[in-house]
Amino acid sequence: MIEEAERIIINLPATAEYVDIVRLNLYGVASKMGFSYEQIEDMKVAVSEACNNSVLYAYKQEAGMMEVTFEVLADALSITVRDEGKSFEPWGRPGNRVSLHDKELSEVTVGGLGFYLMQALMDDVIVESEIGHGTKVTMLRRIQKSEEKV
Repeated sequence: MIEEAERIIINLPATAEYVDIVRLNLYGVASKMGFSYEQIEDMKVAVSEACNNSVLYAYKQEAGMMEVTFEVLADALSITVRDEGKSFEPWGRPGNRVSLHDKELSEVTVGGLGFYLMQALMDDVIVESEIGHGTKVTMLRRIQKSEEKV
């Protein structure tokens, strides 16, 4: 039997003042799951970058909302940051997966460094961006049990 993930969904204004609320919720969920302090700090940077993309680029100075979903899985935490603002093409067509593995740093466009950080700090990052429907960034971090706790 497949166990359904626990979901925590937060809807917030897409403004810089609310990014800390997302970080605090991430800390609570991730520490309850058993992630280390260093892993949580990495995830906080990644989720901040995803939220900042919504804050800075999605609504172009207009009011808007972002939705953050934490999915607690058996061995991982999935975090999705979604907005319904202006979409963008991070490197390729909307809906494609973003990757910097074959790019030089000089090729990274505006906002691109945030995606580089997300990919460096998380185990998996998928960006879906559809014109007229906004952007969804899904990040996954697996729990790495330390050998000391065995």
